[in-house]
Amino acid sequence: MAAEGFFPITLDNLTYGHKWAVKWGPLIKSEIQDYDVLDQIFETYKPIAVLHFAAFAYVGESVVNPAVYYRNNVSGSISLLEAMRVHECHNIVFSSTCATYGNPQDLPISENHSQNPINPYGRSKWMIEQILRDFDNAYGFKYVSLRYFNAAGADPDGELGEDHNPETHIIPLAIYAALGLRPCVEIFGTDYSTHDGTAIRDYTHVTDLADAHVLALRHLLEGKESMSINLGTGIGHSVRDVIHAVECVSNRPVPVHESNRRTGDPPILVAESSMAVEKLGWQPNFKDLQTIVNTAFQWHYLQEKEVNIH
Repeated sequence: MAAEGFFPITLDNLTYGHKWAVKWGPLIKSEIQDYDVLDQIFETYKPIAVLHFAAFAYVGESVVNPAVYYRNNVSGSISLLEAMRVHECHNIVFSSTCATYGNPQDLPISENHSQNPINPYGRSKWMIEQILRDFDNAYGFKYVSLRYFNAAGADPDGELGEDHNPETHIIPLAIYAALGLRPCVEIFGTDYSTHDGTAIRDYTHVTDLADAHVLALRHLLEGKESMSINLGTGIGHSVRDVIHAVECVSNRPVPVHESNRRTGDPPILVAESSMAVEKLGWQPNFKDLQTIVNTAFQWHYLQEKEVNIH
């Protein structure tokens, strides 16, 4: 955002975020449910728009503890929208997810696909999308809901990368196994009806996702329509494809352990993203899996070197 001429103000409770990742504007450490803090931020900075990423996003955790997800993701979003309404800030780009679709009935998945989320995380995002529609109808809010498929990779310049605890994403897990930071990477399900028996996903580079947010913001600032759109490459890669790519990039073996399928994991999730191209002019630049994996590997490898040096 800063590179595009915007001045970002970041609100984060740092439960899963990192202070070091906020580099281009002020950081306010607080909860999204704290209306008084939100009110003060809008009064002080008078933002012209909001980019809403504030959500818990672990599917398994959402099943075990749905109250936390509905309280943070849904109730927190309502607090944010209420503060926006009071301060007449009516433009919002929302970080949604392909999890709102549930088990796909058709592939690739277009925006016209029915939404039937199968876990509390997906349902919380689906609920926020409905709330945004209602705020548009009632209060004139304008929104772009960006339904990510599998965010992947790291900043090619080495500024930022994935640093989750716990880590659940296949690319960093495979990289950790290649670097000897964990004994193996788990493959959940080897009997899917895919070319190698493992689940297939659409991996979209974080730089391409960032570009889409800038385009969505400009779309809203130009007074254009509200919409919900997919962000994906339209290319599917299996879990074994990812592991092979990590082995090629790192020139190291990736030990694996094969386990049973996880409940609720669809065999294939691949996006149909022509609306993002048509409406936003978005074109993903990182479509090659090995290139995506290489950006992630370089970032994690440098982090590990720095830890060992210090």
